[in-house]
Amino acid sequence: MQDNAIAFLPASFLTRIAAMVYELLLVTAVLLVTALPFIYLVGNAETGWRHYVFQVYLIGVLFAYFSAFWLRSGQTLAMKTWRIRLVDLGGGRPTLRQTALRFIVALIGLLLAGAGFWWALFDRDRQFLHDRIAGTRLVRVPRKIQDVVNADFTS
Repeated sequence: MQDNAIAFLPASFLTRIAAMVYELLLVTAVLLVTALPFIYLVGNAETGWRHYVFQVYLIGVLFAYFSAFWLRSGQTLAMKTWRIRLVDLGGGRPTLRQTALRFIVALIGLLLAGAGFWWALFDRDRQFLHDRIAGTRLVRVPRKIQDVVNADFTS
């Protein structure tokens, strides 16, 4: 961590879960809106090759959504609300490689009944499996310095 960096506390498990519930609402809206052009242009995507292309498209939309926020400021809207920031192990911005790895491992963990998220209950630092593998961590940003950190992080 840099000398002038602020040491952040890890975000609690319950805070991260609360942010995920809020994020689910936001992502649902994003997916509904971005599904409309696909369905309009391609047609019914319930079966056949269109179904698989549609799934890949939606995963791409999700990756674009999360990686854009994580790379820009380390926070999605839900993370800002709950004052959580994604940082690398040194406290800086995560790289595209880290965000991609985090996204892929988190997606696999979701498909395995949330195993990557349940991992935090047993992890020594209470980190999710995808954060452990990607070399990232979720930290809590104190309220009084949130604006200062946002200005520094986005510049």
